[in-house]
Amino acid sequence: MKKLLSEVAEYYNMFDVNTIDGVKIDFPDKWIHLRKSNTEPIIRIYAEAQTMQEADALIAEMHLLEKAKIGN
Repeated sequence: MKKLLSEVAEYYNMFDVNTIDGVKIDFPDKWIHLRKSNTEPIIRIYAEAQTMQEADALIAEMHLLEKAKIGN
């Protein structure tokens, strides 16, 4: 999971990326935060945007990227 988070941070390195607690990517008008769960073997994804649809789209994009990275 640590490798996946670092690959996501590298993929989005043209944006403001914070890796203090997982990976938080700040886009101009939205953000997404991925972090390892302390109680389960999963990565939690949090997102905030102007609309629920934008936040959902950002999360969907992250799921696709995770699947692509895990497959490689």
